[in-house]
Amino acid sequence: MADIPQAYAAPGEPVPNPLRVLSLDRLRRRTSVKWRAHPEDVLPLWVAEMDVPLAEPVARALHEAISLGDTGYPAGTGYAEALAEFAVKRWGWDGVAVERTALVPDVMLGAVELLKLVTGPGDAVVVNNPVYPPFYQFVTHLGRRVVEVPLGAGLRIDLAALDEAFGRVTAGGRRAAYLLCSPHNPTGTLHTAEELSAVAALAGRHGVRVVADEIHAPIVAGGSAFVPYLSVPGAENGMSLMSASKAWNLAGLKAALAVFGPAAAGDLARLPEEVSHGPSHLGVMAHTVALREGTGWLDALLAGLDANRRLFADLLARHLPGVSHRPGEATYLAWLDCRALDLGGADPAAFFLERGRVALVSGTAFGTGGAGHVRLNLAASPELLTEAVRRMAAALT
Repeated sequence: MADIPQAYAAPGEPVPNPLRVLSLDRLRRRTSVKWRAHPEDVLPLWVAEMDVPLAEPVARALHEAISLGDTGYPAGTGYAEALAEFAVKRWGWDGVAVERTALVPDVMLGAVELLKLVTGPGDAVVVNNPVYPPFYQFVTHLGRRVVEVPLGAGLRIDLAALDEAFGRVTAGGRRAAYLLCSPHNPTGTLHTAEELSAVAALAGRHGVRVVADEIHAPIVAGGSAFVPYLSVPGAENGMSLMSASKAWNLAGLKAALAVFGPAAAGDLARLPEEVSHGPSHLGVMAHTVALREGTGWLDALLAGLDANRRLFADLLARHLPGVSHRPGEATYLAWLDCRALDLGGADPAAFFLERGRVALVSGTAFGTGGAGHVRLNLAASPELLTEAVRRMAAALT
């Protein structure tokens, strides 16, 4: 394994930018969906995988487990304890009570299980569109109704519209839930404590249960701060899904945690025990080590993402001025408004794939309001981002 480059550093030395470690040739040896969905002449900036090596503590723990044959079933509460410690250090929040957590296979499967606890068939699940496509897919497959409440000015939560929708979906005493994306995917919006407190007040007034997808929580831009939904007043009966998978690029190592507010302990008691059978032992191990020992690597990644955000904004201004972009405060995703471009009615993602050989996610997948937009993954090397924008600009000429 010695030939595989890692973003490793000697003890006491700074961790190098993980986004600048791997060559494109080496990345193309990967067999994950990002690198296998398109031909080799396409630059893949679509799905939420990062072009980074594993954090050294995570790689070391996995290598050790493999050498021991430690590939059985997960045990213990180490993951929850690590998340609780991380939350205190990173967010100043001591609200992750280990006894009010549950292991789940991943964030979306966990969301399904929590929605089962608080809604029934045909009940409404409110979402803020445009939003992560699996919100639509998983909720519909569960037999619930997706009710869209578009983001408002500045791509922020429209509290008046949310109030109206909550009243409408609970009319006649029906149960309903609000599937909150925090930080928001695809816009990178970071909800404030004031906004989340207002959400909690509205949910309490209407009897709507809040399930927060907080998978991108550790990935914030410099100078920004993530606020856990369960930390705000009025959110005591809320539930959250958290995972180390996005921040440390561990999507292939399945594991996540459902975190219950103090007034939702009864819901936790009704969660079927077999739900905890889904996570991978190696996944739980990797996520636990990432939260406990991978913060130096995370800090280096965040600095690299800040640099990429600045570079990308400059590249757009110089080469694609017709594309509107509001830099996100969180996630490593960019939401691009391409409606001002003259694409002859073509979907921008399809246009840039065919004409520029750059793979992006079509905005139509994110619900009403997504047409004419694309989502782009910034978690790549500066050189790859530069080449992608060059190709996109050339496709327009």
